[in-house]
Amino acid sequence: MIVITSFIFVGLFIVEGFPFKLISVGLFSNVVYLGLLRGFPMIDLSSPNFILSLIMLTINHVLAFGHFGEEYHPFHDVLAYFTLCVWLVPFTFFVSLSAGENVLPTSYSSGQEDALSHYMNRGKKQRGGLLKVLEFCREAVLPSRAKRY
Repeated sequence: MIVITSFIFVGLFIVEGFPFKLISVGLFSNVVYLGLLRGFPMIDLSSPNFILSLIMLTINHVLAFGHFGEEYHPFHDVLAYFTLCVWLVPFTFFVSLSAGENVLPTSYSSGQEDALSHYMNRGKKQRGGLLKVLEFCREAVLPSRAKRY
């Protein structure tokens, strides 16, 4: 996604004539995001790279708001720029981070079942009653025909 976003920035510069400053800040932001990928699942919130990525995200927003405030573009173009060039990569980082290692389905301590098995087993107990009620309602409203062979 970072590479695709970088190609979009270059295309906006070449084809649409976007300001060099806006494009260069966007490309530098992508370089900083690439630095976050080195140790991706483990992102230290106090690392210089993470702090720089937040600063670059803010600068990218300010420059984009400034550009679109001075020069008219249709709303859908502005929304597409912010979605693809400003928000996509940081939002993807945010969504793909796990809350903690103990919530991963494969992690478990001795004597305990893993999180996925616990959820599935608990869900079967709850779904059984609800599933029976729904099947009863379906049979009451839409009685099924017996299959004939």
